[in-house]
Amino acid sequence: QVQLVESGGGLVQAGGSLRLSCAASGRTFSRYVMGWFRQAPGQERDFVAAISRSGGMIYYADSVKGRFTISRDNAKNTVYLQMMSLKPEDTAVYYCAADERYSLSQYPGEYDYWGQGTQVTVSS
Repeated sequence: QVQLVESGGGLVQAGGSLRLSCAASGRTFSRYVMGWFRQAPGQERDFVAAISRSGGMIYYADSVKGRFTISRDNAKNTVYLQMMSLKPEDTAVYYCAADERYSLSQYPGEYDYWGQGTQVTVSS
């Protein structure tokens, strides 16, 4: 089992940047595919990005491609989401998740462990 704790959320103006972090503890971090998801009020939880165990494969949602960058540091047991050129529609609670399988998935149901989330608010 792995425990996940997100940080780095906050309030930012449109066009600004934020860097989210997700620290993992418990089982070996490098065993997991890691993903970022987001959920706006009244909306479903949407896929943002995923990264393979080694970091060699990355997958982005079309809505964030070119603006967000996912990365991981297995020595620090941490996955990051660098968000740039933020838009009001990026406002949501952002969650990191861990998947014990090998493939990169965009489906929340395929992830085994979740953090508590961090709020990102982008003002216009």
